[in-house]
Amino acid sequence: MKKKHVILGVHIQDRAKDAVKVQKVLSENGCIIKTRLGLHEISEDFCAMGGVVLLELVGDDKACNALQKSLTGMSGIEVKKMVFTHR
Repeated sequence: MKKKHVILGVHIQDRAKDAVKVQKVLSENGCIIKTRLGLHEISEDFCAMGGVVLLELVGDDKACNALQKSLTGMSGIEVKKMVFTHR
């Protein structure tokens, strides 16, 4: 069986409105999230409402797909998946 890296990119359009529900799903799936990185634009006088969370997932495909499905089903959330297979 080839090893792989599964990365989910989660675009949150309105962090103030949707961050709590996203965080709940991420906490429920914490055992399959190896790495989590949050990105949003910020400066002294500006803080963007939208943001992106990058997730590196570990575990079986069923659990990873269930997490993706939970996030994809949320209003205001866009999810993209990348899979890198090692030879």
